[in-house]
Amino acid sequence: MNYFLTNIPERTNKPRNEGFTMVMDKGLSLREVEDLLESSGHCIDIVKLGWATSFVYPKLKEKLAIYKENNIPVYLGGTLFEAFIVRNQFDEYRKVLDKFGLSHAEVSDGSIELPHEKKCEYIQKLSDQVTVLSEVGSKDADKIIPPYKWINLMQHELEAGAWKVIGEAREGGNVGLFRGTGEVRSGLVEEILTKIPSEKIIWEAPIKEQQVWFVKLLGANVNLGNIAPNEVIPLETIRLGLRGDTFDLFL
Repeated sequence: MNYFLTNIPERTNKPRNEGFTMVMDKGLSLREVEDLLESSGHCIDIVKLGWATSFVYPKLKEKLAIYKENNIPVYLGGTLFEAFIVRNQFDEYRKVLDKFGLSHAEVSDGSIELPHEKKCEYIQKLSDQVTVLSEVGSKDADKIIPPYKWINLMQHELEAGAWKVIGEAREGGNVGLFRGTGEVRSGLVEEILTKIPSEKIIWEAPIKEQQVWFVKLLGANVNLGNIAPNEVIPLETIRLGLRGDTFDLFL
């Protein structure tokens, strides 16, 4: 920090298990990645290349190399995993992970119908190869999953070998954990937390009001994901009680 203030909550240090900030890269240029890491790299724990953007990005190897040089792991969006699965190309997906030297992978079923036993089988197989994050929740706004089922799915995916589970929200923050208006389904979140340890969950929260809600509920070291590159530093000020929304939280 550039100067001293009292009553600042203690942040966990990288590499960390709690207090994660997962950033969504939706097609940043190489120069934009370099600028992002220069300004915000100390706050970023992991980067997701959104949905299947890695399929069309022209300089993927170069981009991955920049992140790797800065000790920030990268994984490909869950929609890309689903695109391989729906085409019966699971083995090809595993080869992609090896080809690009990826240490993490996301398993999801937000866009396809996948028996949960099969999803857990994919998690188990991939966890022998990489660190697996599994996403729970549908991208279909009309598909409401009851809390007990969220808990059951998360428990089984962690047991299958997932390192962390991700609460679905999409990049718009208007499905899964949230209502169409972006409002948090607070009862759902609080019920999930009665059974799943908070450090095992990354909550997708792309909107500032959602980030504020989670910091107020779980503190500075809550795991948050789908953060826009230009929102990394603003999120850190929210975590530290240095923005109006959380100004009194730690005093």
